[in-house]
Amino acid sequence: MIERIAILGTGLLGTSVGLALRAVGYRGSIVGWNRSAEGAQTALSMGAIDEIATGPIEAAKASQVVLLSVPIYATLDLMEQLSPVLGPDHLVTDVGSTKAQITEAAGRLFNTPERAAFLPGHPMAGKERGGAELGETNLFRGAVWLFTDDPAWQRSANGSALINSWREWIAAIGARVIDIDAGRHDEMVAWVSHLPQFTATALSALLEDEVGDAPELRDVGGRALREMTRLGASPFSMWRDIAHTNTAAIERALLGMEQRLAQIRENLRTPGLREEFEKANEFRKDF
Repeated sequence: MIERIAILGTGLLGTSVGLALRAVGYRGSIVGWNRSAEGAQTALSMGAIDEIATGPIEAAKASQVVLLSVPIYATLDLMEQLSPVLGPDHLVTDVGSTKAQITEAAGRLFNTPERAAFLPGHPMAGKERGGAELGETNLFRGAVWLFTDDPAWQRSANGSALINSWREWIAAIGARVIDIDAGRHDEMVAWVSHLPQFTATALSALLEDEVGDAPELRDVGGRALREMTRLGASPFSMWRDIAHTNTAAIERALLGMEQRLAQIRENLRTPGLREEFEKANEFRKDF
C-alpha cells in the first residue's frame, strides 16, 4: 500500500524509523530531508533513507506518507506549508512530544475528503541526546506509540487506508499502538516524561553550582548520581518547544514536585518519611 515515504527530519527518531522499517521488511522508497545536510548524509550512510531530498515540500508531494520528525514549532510550520499542496492521496503524521496544538492544527488544515489526512503521533522512545548517528533499529521495540486521532474527522478513503497501513507498520517495528485524547496525552506526559526531565535538569544544574568543581565528585558520585542526572545531558533545543506548548500541565507537575519535596523535608525526623518511601516502593512495583 505505502510505496514511498518522506522522512522530514533525519535526527534520532526519523533515522530510527527508517532503520526500523527496513529491518522489518519495508521495500518501498524512503526519502529523507534534514535542515542540517550532515544529518541527512549520516542517515543515508546508515541505510535509514535511500536518497536525500532537495527540499521538504518537494519530498512530501512525491510521497504517499510524510513523517514530520522535527521540533514542535517546526512541525506546525511544515503543516501550514504542506496543507495547500497535498491532497487526499497523502498521509502526514508526526512524532511531536506534545499533541494539543498539533492535533488542533490537524483538524484545521487537514482531514477532509479534499485534503491530505493527518495522524498525530508520539512514540514514547528516545534518548537524552539527538542526532542521526544515534539512530537505532530497535529503538521502538517494546515502546508505546501514541496517536491522538479524532473520530470526527472525515477523510478520503485513500487517506483512511494509508492510516491503517501506517499503523500496521508501526506495530510491525515493535511498538504498541495506543489511541488517546490529545488533552489527556499532554497531561499524562507532563507527569511521566516532562517532570522527570525538568527534575533531572534542576538537579544537575544545582549540583553544578554546589559541587561541580569538587575534586572528589567523580569518586563520590556513584550509580545513583549517574542515573538521576542522565537526563540532565538533554540539550535545551530539544525541550524548548515542549516547555512552550505544554506550559500549564508542566507547571502543575512541577508545583506538585515542589510540594512533595517540601513534605519530605518537613518529615525527615517523623514517621511521614516512612510513608513517602512506602508510596514510592508501591509505585515502582509496576515497572
